[in-house]
Amino acid sequence: MIVEILTPYIAERFKNEKRYREGHLRVVNALPHRKVLGLHVPDMKKIAKALAGDDDDIISRFRKTAHSSLVHEEIVIWGLIINSKNCSVDERFAMLRRFVPIIDNWAVCDTFCADAKWLRHVDKGLLWSFLSSYLSSHREFEVRFAVVASMCYLLEKEWLGTLFAALASIDYDNIKSEYVTCATKAAKPQSGTVCGREPYYVRMAVAWLLATSLAKFPLETRRLLSQTDFPEDVLRMYVRKAKDSFRTRNVNPF
Repeated sequence: MIVEILTPYIAERFKNEKRYREGHLRVVNALPHRKVLGLHVPDMKKIAKALAGDDDDIISRFRKTAHSSLVHEEIVIWGLIINSKNCSVDERFAMLRRFVPIIDNWAVCDTFCADAKWLRHVDKGLLWSFLSSYLSSHREFEVRFAVVASMCYLLEKEWLGTLFAALASIDYDNIKSEYVTCATKAAKPQSGTVCGREPYYVRMAVAWLLATSLAKFPLETRRLLSQTDFPEDVLRMYVRKAKDSFRTRNVNPF
């Protein structure tokens, strides 16, 4: 839809260096059908801010375009435009409700969530009401969106009990993933595979939230973990993330 705007921003190394390009594709790990142009996030943010101030209703244009035809960076920019729009919280939530079902990749989800600073100023009860509605979704990245956004904007001491209880109630068997689990690293990038149980990106998001909680509230996190049941593989991911972080590598995870 806006590929002509994005093309000049494609990283030269992505265009000219096979090793760099394949590394970028492996990290993003978009689904096989989703074309990746190779832009850097700072450039996408710059483009989104420019488009958000355009008189043309760019969000409406995104909604009316066949989502299967959008490249990875267009979907990222769609989310970043929502964050950049000058509008009310209600209007932003309305745009977000249409955007969240389009998320099909961890990088789209996490780039949006990290950039959505406006969520800091939303009433916490209202924010939780919005986010928690996605935790029962059968779509992998709707659930991941709720978990990552909660980690970014609701991970406060008074909300820990609510968050842990809600995360522990996630029905992983009800969540469908378009990614295929494989035993070893894929030979080619963007193969649509992951090395972990389905839905891998939800499990990893929950582990990430738990590890972040340990860094911020170690005593409360350990207490809640002793009272809450999480899948064993999620707990293993949590321990690995905690050990990998300089903030918690020397902190007892349990």
